[in-house]
Amino acid sequence: MKKVYVIIAVTLLMGFLCPILGQQTPVFANYNYNTVVINPAHAGFYPDADVTITNRGYLNHIEGSPRNIGLTFNSSLNSRNMGLGVGVISDQVGVTTATNLFASYSYKLVFDHNYNKARWWSYNPNVLSFGITGGVMLYDENLLELGIQNDPNFANNINTVVPTLGAGILYNREHLYAGISAPNLLGGSLSSENNINIKSPFYAYAGYRFFATRFEEILITPSILIKHVSGAPVQADFNTTINYKNKIEVGAGYRTSTSMNFLAGFYVSNHLRLLYNYNRTLRDTPINNTHGIVLSYRMGDGFGRR
Repeated sequence: MKKVYVIIAVTLLMGFLCPILGQQTPVFANYNYNTVVINPAHAGFYPDADVTITNRGYLNHIEGSPRNIGLTFNSSLNSRNMGLGVGVISDQVGVTTATNLFASYSYKLVFDHNYNKARWWSYNPNVLSFGITGGVMLYDENLLELGIQNDPNFANNINTVVPTLGAGILYNREHLYAGISAPNLLGGSLSSENNINIKSPFYAYAGYRFFATRFEEILITPSILIKHVSGAPVQADFNTTINYKNKIEVGAGYRTSTSMNFLAGFYVSNHLRLLYNYNRTLRDTPINNTHGIVLSYRMGDGFGRR
């Protein structure tokens, strides 16, 4: 049990030096298939509403290891130029929990209607989208559970509500997409607690879709996501996914100096998609891997024609 407390205490101390849990970059299975969590410009991108549930870390056997669970709803509004996304994302490590509740709004400029026709593989309009997001972060540290004596940093629990505000831009044209975003421009500036360190992450990402066969049955999508946080090294994710006619999907990725990521999934129906993802840490840490699930349900025409 002492070893568990040491692991938790070290994790907490690292949290004081780095952006807190709510600002961690999600694994690529989560942000590639639920992009609104990092960029509000993706709200309402698809014409049909979808609901996505994500979780990871709940199969870990080490007490206090990282866990994440989220629920989002994403839909276009009556006007196809506007979109709405809402969600709740909860991150937990040890005795620390950060829960983000957010709502995102986007306004889209559609340039070419020829790209509005759905295929089996995707819905890819020529569009430029602008988004804003706002919400609150519920931040809790139950430090007294650690039983650490004679240290003022662990003398009291921390419970605070932190307002958040962010913005983002997305451009998509058939094979190419790119975006930039800052989901929390305020950081912790409006927090009533001075003992937490919430920094503002900035994201830039891009991807390119192409077919491996002339019959357009296998779609390959390499992508990159770059994250910058003041005071920390720039982080880059290099990912590739392979999709066979919206029936089976696999992928792999590398996060610089940190981890390898893998995913595999299938489409239960034209409306329901299930993905499993595995994250393997490259550093020598007590917690070296996590397992996760992404479950998405898209209404209307679903994920495209077969």
